[in-house]
Amino acid sequence: MTDTTRRTALVLGAGGLTGAGWETGVLWGLTEAGVGVTGADLVVGSSAGAVVGAQLAGGGTALGALYESQFGEADGELPAGLRPGQILRYALAVFTSRTPEEYGRKLGRLASAADTVAPHVRREVVAARLGGEAAWPERRLLITAVDADSGELTAFDRDTGVPLVDAVTASCAIPGAWPVAEIAGRRWIDGGLHSTANAQLAAGYERVVIIAPSASGNKALHSPARQAAALAAAGARVEVITPDAGSRRAFGRDRFDLTRRGPAARAGRAQAAAHAEAVTALWAQ
Repeated sequence: MTDTTRRTALVLGAGGLTGAGWETGVLWGLTEAGVGVTGADLVVGSSAGAVVGAQLAGGGTALGALYESQFGEADGELPAGLRPGQILRYALAVFTSRTPEEYGRKLGRLASAADTVAPHVRREVVAARLGGEAAWPERRLLITAVDADSGELTAFDRDTGVPLVDAVTASCAIPGAWPVAEIAGRRWIDGGLHSTANAQLAAGYERVVIIAPSASGNKALHSPARQAAALAAAGARVEVITPDAGSRRAFGRDRFDLTRRGPAARAGRAQAAAHAEAVTALWAQ
């Protein structure tokens, strides 16, 4: 008998505030074109994608309203950024790591030493994004985070017993910008540090759409395209959407820039038109 709950998967990748705006725009553009991928059997969210996935999977936030919110005031958000020395440590960690776990451990040490806002302050910001103490949806939602000490990837879901707000806070804990998140006696950092998409978590699903604000990959971290190829080799049909030149310009240089959310969302909505036919053909199977 066919498992009808493992047919479609939507993967939402990491990319900061501008990435979340862009993902929202892409999703809204696809919806306008008549293909609603937000109803997937599985949603995988990492960092920015964790926020967008949690906002949408439970059905409490209408996608159109979420798109329009990218153009309003970012009430309750906190300014953030990485200092030049921290950016250098990121680069060194990439060049000297052979696996995503090794990379995660190095950035876990960076996160532990960083002077950031208090953890409860950061959690309140994430809770506000989700509309308060949001509950896990009935359908499957995976929220990724990296263990700050071992560097290993974990995917939280409703069965772990971890509150959704805590899972999303952990997934968005960018080392150097935000505090390490503590859950169940462990310390967690940004889920996008294992890879920018973590699309491997959609293994076993027949049709997968990957929307990733960052197309990057290297010897340690697999790119969305590489992960898509692995899924396809295992029999899945996959469509990957990463920013085109116009979207990359809309992002600007700072993924923390609150003023770029709107331009990124608008660019994502426009870019969706180029993918609508392929996604429609995939999703209709």
